[in-house]
Amino acid sequence: MSNKKPVKTIKRVKTGFLERRMELARAGVFSGTRALTHSAGNLFYSTEKREQRKKKMLSEQAHYFVSEISKLKGSVVKIGQMMALYGRYVLPDEVIEALSTLEEQTVAVSWPGIETALREALGDDILAELEIDPVPLAAASMGQVHKASRISDGQALCIKVQYPGVAKSIDTDFNAVIRLLGLAKLIDITTDMHQWLTEIRTTLHQEVDYCYEAQKTNRVREQLAADNRFVVPEVFSRYSCKTVLTTSFESGISVNDTAAQELPLKRRNHIGQAMLDLFFIELFEWGEMQTDPNFGNYRLRIDTESESDQLVLLDFGAMREFPDDFLQQFRGMIIGAHLHDRDMFVRNAIAMNFMQSHYPDTVLDNFAELGFEVAEPLKQDHSDTPQMALNSQGEYRWHASKLPKRAAKTAGKASLSSYFKLPPLDFMFMMRKLSGVYTFNLVLKAEFNGYPSLAPFLNNGDQQ
Repeated sequence: MSNKKPVKTIKRVKTGFLERRMELARAGVFSGTRALTHSAGNLFYSTEKREQRKKKMLSEQAHYFVSEISKLKGSVVKIGQMMALYGRYVLPDEVIEALSTLEEQTVAVSWPGIETALREALGDDILAELEIDPVPLAAASMGQVHKASRISDGQALCIKVQYPGVAKSIDTDFNAVIRLLGLAKLIDITTDMHQWLTEIRTTLHQEVDYCYEAQKTNRVREQLAADNRFVVPEVFSRYSCKTVLTTSFESGISVNDTAAQELPLKRRNHIGQAMLDLFFIELFEWGEMQTDPNFGNYRLRIDTESESDQLVLLDFGAMREFPDDFLQQFRGMIIGAHLHDRDMFVRNAIAMNFMQSHYPDTVLDNFAELGFEVAEPLKQDHSDTPQMALNSQGEYRWHASKLPKRAAKTAGKASLSSYFKLPPLDFMFMMRKLSGVYTFNLVLKAEFNGYPSLAPFLNNGDQQ
C-alpha cells in the first residue's frame, strides 16, 4: 500500500454494477473505434511505418485505458496494477509503461464514508473504544489505512479499511477490463494468457480477504518471534473482520529515507542481509512467501542506542503458498545457478514446463547463462565476477554491480526467441520477490556477499 499521504479525497468508490459497467463500456466503445480507425489507416503505409504507428497507437490506447480505469478506483485499478507487476512477459512495453503509472494513484475516500464502513463492520460499541485519526496514513486501490489508539490504554493501532463493495465487484470489473483491453487491441487472449489472468483473478480475491491476511500475519509473527532482526505487527482480532484489519502500529522509515541511506555500511549490510535471509527462509523452510516487494511493505526501525536496527514487515495479503513440486524445481534452479551447474538448472526448468527438452542446446545454454547471471551475488567464488561489482575486500557491491540492468537486458534478448514460453505465474511471483530483494539492497548501497544466506540450504535434499 502506498505510504504517501493522500492529497485528494473522494466521497465514495463507485461500486454499483450499472455505473461501473457504463463507465467501462463507454471507454470500450471509444477504444474499439480508435483501434478500427488505426487498422484502416494502416492500409496506406509501409511495413516500417505500420510498426511505428502500431507502437504509437498502443501507447495512446494504454494511457487512455489507464486514465479511464483510474477514475473508478477499487478492484479495476488493482487489476491494472497487478498486470503491470506480473505482465512483463505477457504485455507490450507500451502497455506496461502506462499501467505502471497506476502505482501513483493516492486518492483517498473521505472520512465520513470510511467511518460509515467501520460502523457497519465493527458496530458502534466496539468502535467507541477507539480514537481514529480521520486523515489516512496511506491509500491504495481497494482500501486505506488510518492510525488509531485504544482509549483504555493508549495502545497505538493501525486500521486497514476495505472500500465498501470492492470485493463484490472484482469479477464484474475483471471481465470488463479484459473486454476493454481486447477492444483496444492491447492484448490477445491466448490459452497461456487466459491461465495467467485466471491466476491474477484468484490472487485479487485473496487480497480482499482480511481474515486470510490476519491469519498469515499471525503465522509470520510466530515464525519470526525468535529472530530479533524482524518486527511483525500484532493482530487485534477484536477490531478486525473480513473487511477491517487492525494491527499494532509499528514505526519505521522507508529504505529511501535519508536517515537510512546515511547509516554506516555495516548497519546497512545488516538490514540488507536480513532481507535476503528472509527470502531464502520463505523459499526453503516455509514454502510460502510474501510476494509483493513494494517498499511500502517494509520499514526500517533505526536503533540509536545499541545499533540493532530492525526490518518491520507489513501487509501479508500477498502471502502465497506454492505447490511442493514447484518449490522443488525452483530450489533446484537456484542451487543449479549458484553452482553453475547447467544440467541441473535446465533439468528443473524443463520439469517446471518453462523449457522443453527438445529445444536446441543454444536456447537452453542461453537460458542457463541468464540464470547464472541472476545468481551472481550468491556465488562463493567471485573470481569471474565483474570488478565493478566487488569492493577491495571482495564483497558484492549491490548498487555498483548494475545487475538488474544487465540481467534485464539478457532476459529481453531471451524473450525474443521463438522458443520463448510464458513462465508459470508462480515463477513470476517468485522472481518478482527476488528482484525486489535485489533492488532493496541496491537502494541501500549494501556491500556483502549473498553466499552465507544461501549456504544453509544447499544440502537440504530438495534439489533434483
